[in-house]
Amino acid sequence: MDFEWPIFVAALPALARGAATTAELAAVSILLGLVIGVFGGLARVSGMRVLNVAAIAYTTLMRGIPLLVTLLFLCYGLPSLGLLLEAKTVAIIALSVTNGAYVTEIVRAGILSVDRGQMRAARSLGMGWALAMRRIVLPQALRRVLPPIGNEAITLLKNTALVSVIAIPDLLRAGTDVMTWQANTFSPFAGVALMYLMMTLPLVALVARLEAKWRVA
Repeated sequence: MDFEWPIFVAALPALARGAATTAELAAVSILLGLVIGVFGGLARVSGMRVLNVAAIAYTTLMRGIPLLVTLLFLCYGLPSLGLLLEAKTVAIIALSVTNGAYVTEIVRAGILSVDRGQMRAARSLGMGWALAMRRIVLPQALRRVLPPIGNEAITLLKNTALVSVIAIPDLLRAGTDVMTWQANTFSPFAGVALMYLMMTLPLVALVARLEAKWRVA
């Protein structure tokens, strides 16, 4: 074991800066993924063939391709098309569209879990499909999809470690840099693991609380 307390302490400022970048990427990507997922889920149940096929193609593609491959493809493929984006922007796009594909299926399952009779009843009262979905179906589906969406958020937070391969100074990259110039592996990566744990534990607690509330409701 090559753990050295002075190296661990000296690495903390650099790791904290990397953790801030990781948290920023995760927060933005979770929000965008949620927006994509809600619209994708609605497309999956809309009954419009074009939207349904497009949503199926999107979720199949993004769930079938590893996130790392998506990152590398966007990072090195977009410039060949004349699109020069910052590495952080590329990371947010890759994380968001990948997360959005999983959220799409979660939202779709949540909507389908609501009794279809409620939609028929709302339509019989004169509500349009969109109004009935917004006022009747989605509020009920929301209770059921929040816990799994929370789990997806935790997964996305941990998956941000992959952005280090495109030279983004995230938490993992910061740990790797410290490891290189200190010639010590255990000390900086103990800090990396600790900071990931500090970021994921609040999300784990939130998911557990939502699941408990859902069981009681």
